[in-house]
Amino acid sequence: MKKVFINGRFLTQRITGVQRFALEFVKALDKLIEVDDTGLKFEFVVIAPRNIINDITLDNIKVITVGKLKGHLWEQLELPFYSRGGLLVNLCNTGPLLKGKQIVTIHDAAVYSKPEGFTKMFVYWYKFLFRVLSIVARRIITVSEFSKRELAHYCRIKQNKISVVSEGWQHIQQIDADVDVFRKHDISPKQYILAVSSLNPNKNFQGIVKAIECLGDVGTNIIIAGGTNPKVFSSSNSSLPNNVKYIGYVTDEELKALYEGAMGFIYPSFYEGFGLPPLEAMACGCPVIVSNAASLPEVCGDAALYVDPYSPEDIAEKIKLLLFDDQLREELRRKGLERAKMFSWEKCAQETLKVIEEVLAN
Repeated sequence: MKKVFINGRFLTQRITGVQRFALEFVKALDKLIEVDDTGLKFEFVVIAPRNIINDITLDNIKVITVGKLKGHLWEQLELPFYSRGGLLVNLCNTGPLLKGKQIVTIHDAAVYSKPEGFTKMFVYWYKFLFRVLSIVARRIITVSEFSKRELAHYCRIKQNKISVVSEGWQHIQQIDADVDVFRKHDISPKQYILAVSSLNPNKNFQGIVKAIECLGDVGTNIIIAGGTNPKVFSSSNSSLPNNVKYIGYVTDEELKALYEGAMGFIYPSFYEGFGLPPLEAMACGCPVIVSNAASLPEVCGDAALYVDPYSPEDIAEKIKLLLFDDQLREELRRKGLERAKMFSWEKCAQETLKVIEEVLAN
């Protein structure tokens, strides 16, 4: 039986976009192994550093902690040693430079296309990392056709070396909404538009704020949830209008309650490799407004209102449209629920497993 190692460094990191992908993929793969009746030819092992902060319970995949180092040093110096003799699957943009028998998931090419959203050191390191990994890895996985085109262009990777595996939303379905978030932040359900953002310029936080200023008094609040990592994101100075409330990092349970309690969800991002929050919102029955840029039209299809992310006036106009048209909100809610059915973590695991089989067959 061939060994397939999974880079478990994500278990030592706070859960944001790429860590969510890794965590839900591994859980779905574990279930896929359980129901597989054809007899898988692989033994899957998650290898992680010892400083795990996210516990994961799996029935069919072994999780081991090894080494003495942490972070990039563990990944570059110790992971190649402990994954010797098998294929290594990396899920969060990084991987060891000194291992050839590996698959690397690179979620987007933002460090090339939108470098202003990151610190200079971050950009230099990831540009170098992506370029080398795109050469040494057996296959690159990414999460949208948009990201595939971006990576092929910036990293000069042949398109037949890149496989597209989309994300899922079932993690939101599996948790209970924490309605205490409304009392905690003095929020009235069904009287707000929700945004999930960070101070990363790519998320267009300022565009949301300027759009609210264009709206004037519409009797509706804008709730902005999300965190920012000062080590990664460049600083941003933002003053908020009175009807905009920035509540910072929220738990998954709180986020689900916010999705379900919102009149709509606004996500006018300049750049997304996939765009998980709009998919989560659609799956929760929340009408969405997204930008007409990057991967978002690919993910949302005809189930969203689209805006020009560079035009606060357009964003404001679409928010007004959503607020005052009950029929439109209901249509978008229905279409969003239907669109979400196209995506699942099970499908993500199945498609990744096909890539693993192809790599090991060659």
